[in-house]
Amino acid sequence: MKFVCSKEAILTEITYSMDFTSQRNSLSITSNVYLETYNDILVIRATDQKLGFSTHIAVQTLEEGKTTVFCEKLLNILRSLPESNVEFNVEDGMFTIKPVGQNIDFKLRTISTDEFPALEAVPEEQYFTVPQKSFSDMANQTMFAISEDETRYFLCGLYLERNASGMNMVATDGRRLSIVERTFEEELPMFTPIIIGAKFFTELKKLSTDEGVLKLCITDQLLFAKIAQRTFYTTLIKGQYPNYRRVIPDSQTYSCTMRIQDMLDALKRVSLLVENKAKRIFLDISEAGVLLTSDESEVGEAKEIIPCQYEGPDSKVSLNYTYLLNPLKAMEGEYFSINFTEPTKAMTVKPESNRDYYHIIMPMQPNS
Repeated sequence: MKFVCSKEAILTEITYSMDFTSQRNSLSITSNVYLETYNDILVIRATDQKLGFSTHIAVQTLEEGKTTVFCEKLLNILRSLPESNVEFNVEDGMFTIKPVGQNIDFKLRTISTDEFPALEAVPEEQYFTVPQKSFSDMANQTMFAISEDETRYFLCGLYLERNASGMNMVATDGRRLSIVERTFEEELPMFTPIIIGAKFFTELKKLSTDEGVLKLCITDQLLFAKIAQRTFYTTLIKGQYPNYRRVIPDSQTYSCTMRIQDMLDALKRVSLLVENKAKRIFLDISEAGVLLTSDESEVGEAKEIIPCQYEGPDSKVSLNYTYLLNPLKAMEGEYFSINFTEPTKAMTVKPESNRDYYHIIMPMQPNS
């Protein structure tokens, strides 16, 4: 194979490809990137067996062919080259990289494409579309609640299900829950609920422009996504997701409303003196305001009071401050409310203006 293209065009795609390769073993074929050129197109593919990526760019094809090379080394070489067109050539088991008009010459060993895993694919007509920004925003409002406990692997991803007019996205680690219930203008196909690993959304964030549409296709074992000429997919997490609706309170008696920024600033300051592993702080909620207090420790303690709108009995809540900090960092608008019936039972954290997402937090027990 032999082709010429600009450094910038191939560097962009190899940078994306790198995230989909397996870098634990440089001798493994899955640490390589697949390259194939024909009809003035270069096809680029990468996979770590759980995720896959495929894209293409326009090149000048001088000789059709295909090969695979170690992705990390190719990426580092491309980054080091001057801005120019680059000639690539495979000869005698070596992949030659020469910037046009430069006295630079790199050679990388190749591995036959016969050993490269076949990438999954589905027909174009099986995809449906959702707005890129909306889908990314759903993930941003929920990802922080994904469990990191691999013994409960079915909680280590985002749960996606069809609702009457769109999709719900849910994450929980058993102590907190975040949910988005979104409506889409276009009717979506029916699909069985799925659990999507977190890495899919990490890659989506890198590939998404937040403009235009995201094409999705859901199969029994895979989720595919397409943005422009780039296609990527992930294997789905198998397992029974818990009935999350059971922890959502039907109604709550008291509501305390505050400015998002006031609480964010106070949490960041008070947490500076939180020493315990549980990351516990106390909220004393009263009509006079919300008093935030760190646990007393050898270092000291911190206190701050912020204004609120609240009618109800004085209540003291103990919680992991990150369970409140993370959703507030992603929350839109100026105000939010903490809704509860008893300070030891589930609390609902909601943004203003009836937005389509909210968060459930389980407080700590007083003696924990």
